[in-house]
Amino acid sequence: MTKNIITLFLFSYIILVSSCDEKGSKNTETTMTPPKGMVWVEGKTFLQGAKSSDRFAMEREKPAHKVTVDGFFIDITEVTNRQFKNFVEATKYTTIAERKIDWEEMKKQLPPGTEKPHDSILQPGSLIFNKNVNAVANMNNYQQWWAWKIGANWQHPEGPNSSIDGKDNHPVVHIAYEDAVEYCKWANRRLPTEAEWEAAAQGNNNDAIYTWGNNPSILNTNANTWQGVFPVKNESVDGFEFIACLLSKFMTPLITLTNLLLKQDILLLDFFNSLGMPTSTTRT
Repeated sequence: MTKNIITLFLFSYIILVSSCDEKGSKNTETTMTPPKGMVWVEGKTFLQGAKSSDRFAMEREKPAHKVTVDGFFIDITEVTNRQFKNFVEATKYTTIAERKIDWEEMKKQLPPGTEKPHDSILQPGSLIFNKNVNAVANMNNYQQWWAWKIGANWQHPEGPNSSIDGKDNHPVVHIAYEDAVEYCKWANRRLPTEAEWEAAAQGNNNDAIYTWGNNPSILNTNANTWQGVFPVKNESVDGFEFIACLLSKFMTPLITLTNLLLKQDILLLDFFNSLGMPTSTTRT
């Protein structure tokens, strides 16, 4: 995901999840009926970030620290193709990955004197997963399993010859920050913060590594994760190849949410910092 080429590179397979506040609901149980498609998450104080016993934790996830969040509603699933299609049809919105590239704007992000690429390659698109990787030299170099694809966007997730026909219930992908914000405005939602997302993922737990606790042996039966040798061999034992399932058996303890452990990235509210992941929003 090349930082200095174009902003939308960063958002090739970003998943959009929305939430909304319940004013005056700090750490109290709500008696309101949840909005359609949403579930209530109780306010809580929990340990956010990498737990000391998590041997797979990255440095940017450390140190773990106590965080308190108010209660809030959150979507039960990611935003689907059907939902995003309704938004586009109602507003005539065009996502960043579909817009004609403005070279005058783009070159502001590049070193002075950078030559303009040929018009044949200066075309809108996005990053797609490279299914033809045979070996990986350095797992920190994620460019090895991502490939730029002209014509890839939310309607054509794998490029111009692909479509979302028959995939109304799949998560919408190729969504950038700006796209997510505009969707949230239309839907009267906002994106959850990192703390809210992790609070929802923890369920009734306050300091667990996984949504279900600390037992890694049941990972594949409790989370939709890569199965096989990443990114070379995808065994797809769970039946979901290169896609996060929406309505599935993967649920958080006492909070009915799907896909809190995903094969894709999540768009949230906060910006990247040393204690968190990249993210975005709109308040209701």
